[in-house]
Amino acid sequence: MVRTMTDWPLRLLVALILVWVIGGEFLRTLPGDLLWDFGSFVASGRAAAQGLDPYGIHELTFHVSIAGFDMWNPNLNPPISALLFQLFDGGDVHQTFRVWRMISIAIYVATVLLLFDRYGATPLTVLWVFALAGFWDTLLLGQIYIPLVFMAVAAWLLLERRQHIAAGILIGLVVSMKPNVLVWPVLLFLAGHRPAPIAAAITAAVVSAVPLLVYGPDIYGQWLSLVAGDGSRAVFLTNASIAGFAARAGMPWAGMPLSIALLLGLALWAVRRRPGIERASGFALLAALLASPLGWIHYTLFLLPLLLSRWHRPEIRLAGLMLCVPVPMVLARMGAPALDQLTLGSVYGWALLICFGSLVADRWRQRVPSAQAGRISGPSGSAADPAMPAATATATGPAARPASTTGA
Repeated sequence: MVRTMTDWPLRLLVALILVWVIGGEFLRTLPGDLLWDFGSFVASGRAAAQGLDPYGIHELTFHVSIAGFDMWNPNLNPPISALLFQLFDGGDVHQTFRVWRMISIAIYVATVLLLFDRYGATPLTVLWVFALAGFWDTLLLGQIYIPLVFMAVAAWLLLERRQHIAAGILIGLVVSMKPNVLVWPVLLFLAGHRPAPIAAAITAAVVSAVPLLVYGPDIYGQWLSLVAGDGSRAVFLTNASIAGFAARAGMPWAGMPLSIALLLGLALWAVRRRPGIERASGFALLAALLASPLGWIHYTLFLLPLLLSRWHRPEIRLAGLMLCVPVPMVLARMGAPALDQLTLGSVYGWALLICFGSLVADRWRQRVPSAQAGRISGPSGSAADPAMPAATATATGPAARPASTTGA
């Protein structure tokens, strides 16, 4: 977006709104008596240590009760989490919760510094990353997303540097805790970028085998049973996925077919077009949220490198600001008429669709000039000849990136 002498009032207004959001969210997430999701994690780890079902309802399991929604919120993470969450049960659980919040904040700051070192920073982007609803709600709930986001961001940056094995290991660790991110290595593999997905698959398989050795195969049955019967949670307004849209529209049966269609479409595109790593990664991370049964607002933190790398585009800035709408403002639409839930109540989902549309539009804009250049150059060929090797076409100038890491 080109800056002019007249756009400073808008930037100032946005900055003031972001400061207001940060202030309100800070007060909302101050430690209190509730343990939220952190209590469910402690309960899961404690149950696993005692030989009980880590996916059952226990003393510290969080119960969600607001207008239009009343459910228990047990640990939904894969079985490896039952082992890791035992680390949270080493003393006073409220004190441990506070420590975990401090650790999460420190890791988030490190993540942001990595991204700013790569993509640069402005006063507005600094305010924006600390106003994101996913960040604050993660802190409030005591969720585990931020360390996983750090690994995903590091993997993204490593892929840019062609350090595929290291990136794949990090992606595999993320997948072992958040299986919906499996879309990322699969799409990379289909696009022809094989080392990172293979390393990710091996890493995820090794990590996922640990609970089998410690607890036996029953723990996977308990987890799958819980996940399979959890479809009613899709209607919750912090779920930004296609399934969430469908549930709020009164058509929960449509969520899965539409999600599968999206994944199959991207798979076909990856096989036919062989996109570069950055483009394939962007589409994959968006699809991991949109096609997931539960694409929580917290998952949008995985999109940080995608958003910052495209921050120059106005629609991306708009989507980024939509992701800063505080969760309480969205949840206030719970129980409201369907139209309210599908509009204001689905603001996070609309932000994801805007991002997806931006990637599709960029791809279309690139194809049109290429087709026109092909018609102009004719069979004799030119600098725009489609048959020219990609390395020749992209490695022009000192800032050019390797052809294998840029979009196709």
